[in-house]
This record gives sequence, C-alpha cells and structure tokens, in this order.
Amino acid sequence: MSTLNVDDQQGRWAIPGRVTWRSGNSGMPCLTIASAASEAELYLQGAHLTRFKRLDEPAVLFTSAQSRFQPGQPIRGGVPIIFPWFGNREGSPAHGLARTAPWRVIETSASLAGFTQVRLACDAASHEAVPFSLVFVVSVGESLRMELITTNRSADAPFKFEDCLHTYFTVGAIESARVAGLRGVRYLDKTDAFAEKEERQDAIAIVSETDRVYQDTVATVEILDPVLKRRIRIAKTGSRSTVLWNHWIAKAKQLSDFGDEEYRGMVCVESGNVGRDAISLPPGASHSLGVEVTVVSADPNPRS
Repeated sequence: MSTLNVDDQQGRWAIPGRVTWRSGNSGMPCLTIASAASEAELYLQGAHLTRFKRLDEPAVLFTSAQSRFQPGQPIRGGVPIIFPWFGNREGSPAHGLARTAPWRVIETSASLAGFTQVRLACDAASHEAVPFSLVFVVSVGESLRMELITTNRSADAPFKFEDCLHTYFTVGAIESARVAGLRGVRYLDKTDAFAEKEERQDAIAIVSETDRVYQDTVATVEILDPVLKRRIRIAKTGSRSTVLWNHWIAKAKQLSDFGDEEYRGMVCVESGNVGRDAISLPPGASHSLGVEVTVVSADPNPRS
C-alpha cells in the first residue's frame, strides 16, 4: 500500500477558494471542496466525504460525533465507499478494501457552471488475480454529485464485484422522517432472516431497526423531512440496489463509534449493486456508479 504523498498533492491540486487542504481529526489529511452554493469535506483515507451542506442550511450528510478518525479505521457516517464486496467476508475487512485505503487526488477543476470537482484514485492493491482501477469523482455545487468508476484491467478475465455509496443522511427526527420512491420493489429484510418481501408503502416510516436491500430498482428516492422542512432527492445511475438502514436503539448502544441517541438524527439510503445485482465486468470494460443528492422544496405533510 503506497503512501499518500499529501504534501505533493497539496501543492499541485489546491484551487484558492475552491479546494483547500488541512489536517483533519487526529491529523488525518483532508480537503474542503467549496462552491458558491455549498461546501463539502473529504478525507483522503477512503476518499471519504464527511460533510456536505448548502450554505446557511442544515447539513445534508450525517457523521457521528463519536466516529473514530484513525488510520486504518472506518469513519462512521458521511459516504463510505463499499467495494469490492458488501457486508462481512470471513478473514477480510467488512465492506471491502476501499473505505480504509489511501486515495490520492489526480485532478481538480472549477467550472463556469458553478461546480467544483475533485477526482481521486485508489491506491489499494487488487484483492483478486484480476487487476482493476478505481476512481471516485466528487462534484460540489447546487447539488452533490458522486461517481465511482471501476475498470477491469485484465486482458482476458471478467471481474465480479459489489459496490455501494453507503450514504448517511441527516434528518430532523427519525420518528417523523419518511423515505419515498420504493413502493412495489421487492427487498431482502436482514432483520427477518433475509426474508424477501414487497414494499407496500408510498412513504416508509422508520419505527424499529431497519436493514433492507431493495433489489432490481433504478428509482430515485426521496427523504421527506418535515422537521427540517426539506426533501432530499437521491437520484442514481448504474445502480440496481438501494439499501435502507437505521441502527435503532439496541444496535446504536452496541456501537462504540456511534452515540446512543444519534440514530434519531440519521438514515442511510445507499445506492449500489449488491447481492444478485453484483456487477460482472468484462475484460477492459468500465462501470460507473453515479449518485446525485439534491435538496428540494419541503413537503410539510409526508404520507404515512
């Protein structure tokens, strides 16, 4: 695993007023990405976004106040990059290699359209015989755009993998928040021995521990938040899985890097390709997983 070479990156890729570098929590290298409309914070470990907010508005991303910011340890919250497997794998890190690997900036730009963009590459070694490359592109403007690009560098072997942008969102109160856009989609309920079910609600209420993998869906999802008087729209491309997750009371108390009551202020809506939606990438081909997060006008009366 290579070093981050942060000093070299700072000199080459800073953009005054748009991309600035600093030492973050525990001295870990991070950068601020700013536009006229919003700002974000990204740590080089894991290419991990820990903050996105529109100026003078509440945070869109949630990061735990108890999160460990330590080399080699995952950050709790923001947008962990899940790759090349989702969940646990015996003898290997949970959720894969990317979220604790060193990444490096390979390009920055500021567009006339108002977006500031940072492009990063992962320095993690391949976990299989099949070589691959992994690039993450973050664009900050009126919305937050993220793109994870996987390329199979093999000349003759396919590469099968799972990927996911495991996004934690801030809500004013989980009791009143709703998640819309998944009605009619079949899902695996991990809290009920992976039973397969069909979503019957127009707007899903989180009333207990929730851990669901919605399958074969390309739908845009919205978080309806009457407390913060807003809707968060999550549109995606190159994704056939949506994961909905909240620890709830007992699980929150079991996590050393998560506050006992923090489950009330967050919900995860994750976009990716997991389980039977995993990607099989032919030799020389690339796959793009894209997500755009937009704050839109509030819906003061979400349906239950």
